[in-house]
Amino acid sequence: MDTLQLRKAMLFREMTETEIADAFRILEAHEKRYEKGETILTAGSITERMGLVLEGSVTIESNDAWGNRTIISRVEKGQVFAETYALLENEPMLVDVTANEDCRVLFLRSGRIQSLKSSLKPWALKYITNLLTISTHKNLILSGRSFHTAPKSIRGRVMAYLNSVSLQKHSREFDIPFDRQQLADYLNLERSALSKELGKMQRDGLIACRKNHFLILRSGSV
Repeated sequence: MDTLQLRKAMLFREMTETEIADAFRILEAHEKRYEKGETILTAGSITERMGLVLEGSVTIESNDAWGNRTIISRVEKGQVFAETYALLENEPMLVDVTANEDCRVLFLRSGRIQSLKSSLKPWALKYITNLLTISTHKNLILSGRSFHTAPKSIRGRVMAYLNSVSLQKHSREFDIPFDRQQLADYLNLERSALSKELGKMQRDGLIACRKNHFLILRSGSV
């Protein structure tokens, strides 16, 4: 496995090759490949392992008993998922994790780090610190989604989301990580209604867009 690539991931930040090798041994690291659309983890299941995306991307989804899907977030290369569940014993997952494209995932039994207790090694302290940073960042992402879905109108939700991405990218022109269906699922909208509203927003001179590429032209009323 490419150690240089791993050290670029937030999870292994400031860790040496020797420390990463030690972490792999203690946390029983193993790698697995998934095809696009394949389920990685299922809601209702218990997992002792968190995942680090080595290649591709995955989506965190809420799929209810009536077939409705809501995309909570997308996890890109170098990012992690299910870290909270891996640290909590016997906590059923409330979401599904699905391969957004062909991907490669590294699984780590992070719960084992708690058994080290007072004899924590330097790598373990770095690992825990990095997990805390990741968790804090994810809280910001989830808070952001609540802002994106709070407006009652379709246009309001779209504008709230695009504004957030624009601020994060420091640009009025950017790509988003979702296709049309995924964006609709993320904003809790029907795809046809979303497409129709995006067309109206272009005609009103608010945005220009093609596929997942957007340009914010000016502000406007929701």
